[in-house]
Amino acid sequence: MRLRPPLALEIAAARGVAALSRRLGAGGGTTIPGKLLAELDRDAIDRLAARLATGTAVISATNGKTTTTAMAAEILRPRRRLAHNAAGANLVSGVASALLSAGNADLGLFEVDEGALPELMRRLRPRAVCLGNLFRDQLDRYGELELVAERWREAVAALPDGAQLVYNADDPQLAAVSEGHTGSVAFGLDDPRVARPSLQHAADSKYCVHCGTPYDYAAAYIGHLGDYRCPRGDHARPQLAVAARDVSLQGLDRASFLLDTPEGSRRIELGLPGLYNVYNAVAAAGLARALGAELEEIAAGLERFSAAFGRFERIAVGEKRILLLLIKNPAGANEAVRTLVDGGAPQVLLVALNDEIADGRDVSWIWDVDFEPLLPALRALVASGGRAAELALRFRYGGLDEGAIEVEPDLGDALDRGLALTPDGGELVVLPTYTAMLGLQRLLASRGLARPYWERSA
Repeated sequence: MRLRPPLALEIAAARGVAALSRRLGAGGGTTIPGKLLAELDRDAIDRLAARLATGTAVISATNGKTTTTAMAAEILRPRRRLAHNAAGANLVSGVASALLSAGNADLGLFEVDEGALPELMRRLRPRAVCLGNLFRDQLDRYGELELVAERWREAVAALPDGAQLVYNADDPQLAAVSEGHTGSVAFGLDDPRVARPSLQHAADSKYCVHCGTPYDYAAAYIGHLGDYRCPRGDHARPQLAVAARDVSLQGLDRASFLLDTPEGSRRIELGLPGLYNVYNAVAAAGLARALGAELEEIAAGLERFSAAFGRFERIAVGEKRILLLLIKNPAGANEAVRTLVDGGAPQVLLVALNDEIADGRDVSWIWDVDFEPLLPALRALVASGGRAAELALRFRYGGLDEGAIEVEPDLGDALDRGLALTPDGGELVVLPTYTAMLGLQRLLASRGLARPYWERSA
């Protein structure tokens, strides 16, 4: 029989490794301590979570989980001491590391990878779960959406009766997942004025989850998210308990909306642009409400919030600025393009495409991204990352003149070239995939232009 060391000794060893990792500059120790802890004691994460006086809450989604979790943290921080994986390490090891550094926290608030969600729900036994969306992403790792949804459905069905499930009812897959838990709380958007004219060609879940008939959409907001109904009557969007209405999208700077809840309504002035950030805010509001936050606290927290790292983050570089916006799948990239075009399409664009494990090896998704609305204003594209050549080919087939395309696989050289092409007072828009975003963050931190992400406040 294997002897298990005392939990206090395990914690001390893992924290020592975290400190050494930070000293050596190895990414801030966001996952290494958790990996060590798992080797020492497979049940340590369960025992650490059980020590939090007010329990844990988890957030998962294909797109927006980092921002949603950070928004919820901003709302809850004045009333709770949080254990929060703020750097975005959202696998089991990342959550374990966040628990290790929790100090005197009383509530765990964790963003969780889609594939890791069932295990972490089982181990953390959360008092609240927020499910934001399911889009096609990293098929080589996750498989088709229906497989992920089925795993989520089983995990939700195993939640205890007292746990709260807050879910995006605009996503047909999540509406079906919610059926396994009584008392689930639906959130979504309710403003057809900001809907797209029709369902996008790259929409994923557009067939009835019960009979397979194509949905009818009264409003399609992002990808397949919207107000849907099966024409045979087998499924329809549930009634919204928490909703964003009267939405106003204000270019590249802001968005505002009326937040409707059972307790009342408040106008929210959000310091982030884009319809996807309205979704993130409503999700955070629904989760915070489930955790006991009052409407005034929710409104104040959302209005205080600034961008999570790499998610519409602006960085000053002398007389110029960099606008950094993560893209990783068709739905998210299309919404980024929509937001950029609505706010004034950029003249200089740097897109960095990698195919590391965390990005997904298959980069064919770039052909489902509607980059074309950016092209009329675009004077120069710098294509970078490990798959820069494929990216350049995508833009060439899209109609961008060959003379406007520069291929520079090295991120540092690509950033320098993009800035050189950007006039003083201008803004270089950078669209990186996940590992490219982390690489750019490290690069900017090494140049003293941004703080390392693991040093940012939780």
